[in-house]
Amino acid sequence: MKGLVCRICGYISLDGSEDKCPVCKGKNVFKMREDAYKILDIGKISNETEKKHTPVFTIVKECGLVPMSGCLDVHVKIGEIVHPMLSEHYITEITFYVNNKFAENVMLTFNINPVAVIHLKDGVKGKVQVIENCNLHGKWFNEVDIMR
Repeated sequence: MKGLVCRICGYISLDGSEDKCPVCKGKNVFKMREDAYKILDIGKISNETEKKHTPVFTIVKECGLVPMSGCLDVHVKIGEIVHPMLSEHYITEITFYVNNKFAENVMLTFNINPVAVIHLKDGVKGKVQVIENCNLHGKWFNEVDIMR
């Protein structure tokens, strides 16, 4: 999929509105790439590589961190078949976006599970998008609707 990619850190701008990279803070660093990330039709994921790389969401509507606040947790694990986390093959990062705007970047190492969570305030509506990066197979995208 086509996207604006930071030449310094690899961050992908989904809406193209940033004048500097929100991850590495570089200015004028974005370059359009035709192959910035992979996006799959979830209903048509068929091979093992696709099943290990597509972000999978779980919405938790009852917050355990701030009880009775109305907030929402969006959990993501990498892969319907959980992605391996070996020193030679692992997920390096999971980047969260809310309604195409950068929200959070989670850096990973090979000795932890390929999962992350974003905690949203009450009233947030729209979509949460995730792009994950595999050190061997590149960047993969998925999104979930969080309408309440």
